Amino acid sequence: MEAIFFYILAVIVVVFAVFTVTARNPVRSAVYLISALIAIAGLFLLQEAEFVAAVQILVYVGGIMVLFLFVIMLVNVREAVGQPTTNKQTKTAVVLAAVLGGELIFFLTAGARLFEVEPDPAVIAQAQTLNTESVGTVLYTTYLLPFEIASVLLLVAIVGAVVLAKKTI
Repeated sequence: MEAIFFYILAVIVVVFAVFTVTARNPVRSAVYLISALIAIAGLFLLQEAEFVAAVQILVYVGGIMVLFLFVIMLVNVREAVGQPTTNKQTKTAVVLAAVLGGELIFFLTAGARLFEVEPDPAVIAQAQTLNTESVGTVLYTTYLLPFEIASVLLLVAIVGAVVLAKKTI
């Protein structure tokens, strides 16, 4: 059942990543990226990395993407939408697509044996003690001041961007 969820989430990530790159409307592109990031958080949950999944949602979806959407809304993107989007990098794109396709075929056919490693029981026992609660405790006790300074700096940057982008009437 876990493999089925993995493949479903992987397909969702790839589809929304393609939609992100190919969308003509920047707001839709940002929404597609948000969907891909949420699916990536689901992949982290499948790997039992709850803290990383929560950080993925809070920081990237909740913070960075909201900031991107503010910038998209404040900047006049209607001029950029009407401009031609073609360029002269077709040969480079074809070469990179061939290389990535070759890597994909290699890992689908013979790549599984490269990752067959017998886990060490001591490493597993140590990893099981490092959970979300211990990370949260260290973050909000030992590193509380740097955490708050980073949040204030982000707030100042957002307010500064809004002030600079605001048009005077």
